[in-house]
Amino acid sequence: MAAETVFSTERLRRARFAVAAVFCVHGAVTGSFATRIPWIQEHAGVSAGQLGLALAFPALGASLAMPLAGAVSHRFGARTALRGLLALWTLSLALPSLAPNIWGLCAALFVYGATAGMSDVAMNALGVEVENRLGKSIMSSLHGMWSVGALLGSAAGTVAAHLGGDARIHHLIAALVLTALGLLFCQGVLDVHSTQDEEAPPRFSLPPKSALVIGAIGFCGVFAEGASLDWSAVYLRDELGSSAGLAAASTTAFALTMAVARLVGDRVVDRFGAVRTVRVGGAVATLGGLMVVLAPHAAVAMAGFGLIGLGVAVVVPLAFAAAARSGPNPSQAIAGVATITYTSGLIAPSAIGGIADATSLVFSFGLVTLLALGLVLGAGVLRPGARGATAKAPADGAPAKSSGPIA
Repeated sequence: MAAETVFSTERLRRARFAVAAVFCVHGAVTGSFATRIPWIQEHAGVSAGQLGLALAFPALGASLAMPLAGAVSHRFGARTALRGLLALWTLSLALPSLAPNIWGLCAALFVYGATAGMSDVAMNALGVEVENRLGKSIMSSLHGMWSVGALLGSAAGTVAAHLGGDARIHHLIAALVLTALGLLFCQGVLDVHSTQDEEAPPRFSLPPKSALVIGAIGFCGVFAEGASLDWSAVYLRDELGSSAGLAAASTTAFALTMAVARLVGDRVVDRFGAVRTVRVGGAVATLGGLMVVLAPHAAVAMAGFGLIGLGVAVVVPLAFAAAARSGPNPSQAIAGVATITYTSGLIAPSAIGGIADATSLVFSFGLVTLLALGLVLGAGVLRPGARGATAKAPADGAPAKSSGPIA
């Protein structure tokens, strides 16, 4: 028995590292794409307004395709589904740079977003499965690995752009490398299959009520994250008269704060629990928002943005984990929460800009501060059920049975 327990524990540890690597690969695609957007815009010959329209299509594709992930996992099993969906996502990186015009770019970005959303749901569902079996929080560090991947992808893209490389070649090479890495890492994830008597989930369905409530918390966190990431540099430049270099540094510092906080967030969650962690994080983010709004000079505002990033870093990972435990169909609940958070990330930058045009950026970040306060008030919906009580790790090589059926 003892040998079997040690063996099973080692299998779960390998599965944890494998799914963490998958998160890193997923993030690297996003980072690789983001750095070459100027090249793609010039190659497709689109205006700034047309580019803004095209960049709405990834969120549209993701929102429509996410509910399909549950049906794919139910039919093929979690490992096979993740392997196929992740490969589609990494290969889709090559599409936007090939677009000859606005219509081609919109179509490419729709596919890019659809494959991103489905693979996102599949890998988060498997992450929650490993978390349940280990009996401790790992979702924050998994999302931290996504941030690490995004930073690595953006660093490689920055080098390619600096050297004047053709984005078509850059993205083709990156897509092939990331696809190979993704397929390799997927070999180590748990092979979870639905039980024979489990009913297949609908291909398209509205998010369950539990996902809507939990998604509201995710909405607040992602809105604050997206607003700060996209507008922090503009805020320092326009409201506080900072130099371009210092303004840009605030965005980089915010992204690093988010990544570091997510990598260490699991220890905090295991120590204090999800509800208390989000409440304290919401209070920290609210304080950061107040510092931004009331900042007399750039240093205070940068510290405020850092506190916002620190406060909201673990909200989305914990929202996904809570969604997976909120009902009998984890993938459907995760897809519902993911759809809400993707929508929040889509509307946050434009909403902040629209409010700023009508009033000011200071007023816009007053709204961000109120949403951060909403985390304090609504954190109770993230209260988890018992973890790790219903499932034991399978022997190595044996298909795992879901502790709460992943569809």
